[in-house]
Amino acid sequence: MKLGTNRISARSMVIWVTIGFVVLVPFMCRMTTLAGLSAGAISAGLIAGMVNGLGNWAIFASLEKGAKASVAIPLTALYPLCTVILATVFLRERPSSLQWLGIALALAGGAMLSYEPPAAPALEERPQCAQ
Repeated sequence: MKLGTNRISARSMVIWVTIGFVVLVPFMCRMTTLAGLSAGAISAGLIAGMVNGLGNWAIFASLEKGAKASVAIPLTALYPLCTVILATVFLRERPSSLQWLGIALALAGGAMLSYEPPAAPALEERPQCAQ
């Protein structure tokens, strides 16, 4: 991803990733059938695809703007935390104590990963000692 955004824009990356998915459609259609899917299932799939595309665009844009891949990519891997929140709110699911610990550790890890200490002042900015 980082190599791609070093050479082309985030929008172009989204287009090429989408083309890559479209190329796979004929192979996927041979392995499954879409017959019998409800309009709700198709709508959910289309919405999930659009949200996935927006997520890809966001990560490509952050890399294009200079984000470190070693930080940005692992932080995007925390997206299941959104699912946990939504499942807790809408589905009334309750994570166990061990799962809450895992959630807390994931958040702490994300915070530690994204922390950057302040830059040291340049030599000309450092105060000079009087001699």
